[in-house]
Amino acid sequence: MIEYIFFDAALRDKFLKYAEDHAVPCSAVDDNMGMVVEVSEDIPDDLSDKLEEFYEALEDEQASLSRAEGDLNRLAGFGFKLPNGEARMVPVSPDMANRLMLHFTLEEIQELFNSVAHFALEPPNDHLCKILAAQQKKKG
Repeated sequence: MIEYIFFDAALRDKFLKYAEDHAVPCSAVDDNMGMVVEVSEDIPDDLSDKLEEFYEALEDEQASLSRAEGDLNRLAGFGFKLPNGEARMVPVSPDMANRLMLHFTLEEIQELFNSVAHFALEPPNDHLCKILAAQQKKKG
């Protein structure tokens, strides 16, 4: 499953409508991280790309709304997954959240926290250069 997280119901509903208009089956789930929309990974690449582009546009809209409403000046946190798949939330200072959201997508931030959790709980026995080479091999 691909998970898209929202902090605003109207933006989540826009995403659900967009997915529906493109015949992409999905489900909305509320959890401790926010409002999540789950989409199967088994959709065609072109549809996946369209959903990702639309989600990024909604992320920009969410960031603008948050700044305008001062949401990130009160409470901030990012969700991530432990190596066993359990979801967790890490609180961060509002200033740091604003800086992260300014330069990275939510997916990139979650990937960072997922990696930190993985390597903290399952430290590798290899040197950094070997780990990076293995990761590059997986991508290529």
